[in-house]
Amino acid sequence: MGELRRRTAGAGSAGWPLGEADLGQIEQGLERALCTRPVPSSIGARLRFLLAAHRGSTRRVATVLGVSQRTVQRWVTQRPGARRPPGPTQIRAIEEAVLARWQPRVRARLRAQAEAEGFVFHTRARFGFAAPAGSSDDPRVRRIAQDLPGEVARELFAARDAGAGEQQQTVILARALGHAYFRDGGRRAHGLHIAFSDVEFADFSIG
Repeated sequence: MGELRRRTAGAGSAGWPLGEADLGQIEQGLERALCTRPVPSSIGARLRFLLAAHRGSTRRVATVLGVSQRTVQRWVTQRPGARRPPGPTQIRAIEEAVLARWQPRVRARLRAQAEAEGFVFHTRARFGFAAPAGSSDDPRVRRIAQDLPGEVARELFAARDAGAGEQQQTVILARALGHAYFRDGGRRAHGLHIAFSDVEFADFSIG
């Protein structure tokens, strides 16, 4: 089962799994739901993974990251005083390169399973409601666990493939939760529109 565990509050960016300091809660959930093993969390571990993926070649790693071979050598050298840490832009490039190469077959299998069978979405967030006549309820925090169909997974992944950010992903999930959870699959509360914000966590269980 691919399932996101809630992140630890207050951790610094160096302690997150891949890119979590820069990603929204929904994107974190999608990424971690597609892995069966934790992504390397430190820069050193990520660089070692990239080197292993490229048979120890600093030249190949440099090409992937868009830097010079000498730069990569300075990042990984064991010589005292010779090591130079990567900057923020380079850290992000390292993160993206690792993610693109981390458990590709597992990721493909879990994505296909979610798109075919659906998933369970767990979240705690602030939900607001609006009816067609213009009436609305004050938003309040709810914790929800809801089965969502494969078509929602397909829409989420397609949006992500197209570069959609957290806001668009939230709209997709709000529409799906509105239908499946708040309108009970269309059996009640017809015309009720849902929006949610202040997402505290977003977990995706596949399988």
